[in-house]
Amino acid sequence: MKLFKKHASALPVFPPEEYEPVIRRSICTGEQTACMRRRDNGQLREVMLIRSPADLEEFCRSYGLRAEDIRTIY
Repeated sequence: MKLFKKHASALPVFPPEEYEPVIRRSICTGEQTACMRRRDNGQLREVMLIRSPADLEEFCRSYGLRAEDIRTIY
C-alpha cells in the first residue's frame, strides 16, 4: 500500500495582458526563481525554481516564451 502518491504538478495559468514573466535573481547567492509579475502593481507570483538551463527551458516551453524575452530583476 502506498501512503504517498506523486501528483502531476500543473503550472498555473496567467493571462498575458495582466502578467509578465520575469526571473528574480538573488544578488548574494545567485539563486533564480521564475515568476509572473502583475503589470499593474508589480506583485510577484513564484512559479518555479531555476536550478539549471533545463529548468529555464521547461518554464519557457510551458508558457510559450523565449528566454531572450524574459527580464531579470534583482
